[in-house]
Amino acid sequence: MKIVVLVIVALVAAFFIVAMLIPKHHIASVSRIVRGTPNDVYAIVRDVANAPQWREVQKVELLDATHFKEHAKHGVVTYEIVDDKPADTFATRIVDKDLGYSGSWTYRFAPENGGTRVTITENGEVSNLLFRFLSRFVFGYTGSMQKTLAALATKCDTAPRPSAVPTPAR
Repeated sequence: MKIVVLVIVALVAAFFIVAMLIPKHHIASVSRIVRGTPNDVYAIVRDVANAPQWREVQKVELLDATHFKEHAKHGVVTYEIVDDKPADTFATRIVDKDLGYSGSWTYRFAPENGGTRVTITENGEVSNLLFRFLSRFVFGYTGSMQKTLAALATKCDTAPRPSAVPTPAR
C-alpha cells in the first residue's frame, strides 16, 4: 500500500514540476486561405454579435462599442477589441483576470490566390498549472485557432457572394 501511495505522490509531484517548468507566456499562429475578399472575411469576424452563427459560441452579449461577453460551453469570457482596421486587422484581448489564462487573438487578413489568407496569432498567458500542462501537452496552443479557422472557412464557403450587376436590356 505504501508503494502505491508513494507512486501517486511522485506522479503528482512530477506533474507540478513539469507544469511549473512550462513558460506561462506563449505566442502561436495559424493561417488558412478562405473564400472571399479581405473585406468580406473581416466583416464576418468583426461581426462579434453573430459569432454563434459560425463558431462554437452559444451567445454573445455586446457590452459597449469595444467590449463583449462570449458564452460558450466552457464558460463566459469578457473581451475588449484592442485593434480594428477593416480588411486588415482585428484583435481582441481577454479582460477577465480570474480565468487561469489570459491574452489576445489577432486576426490578419491578406489577399492570396483569389481568396483571403487569415492568420490568427495568440499571445497567451496561462497562470493555472493544470491549464498550462493541458494546453501544452494535450490540447496544444493552436487547437482553438485551427477550429476557428475551419469554422470560418465553412462560413465563407456558404456566405452570400456579391453578384454581377445585370446589364440593362436594350
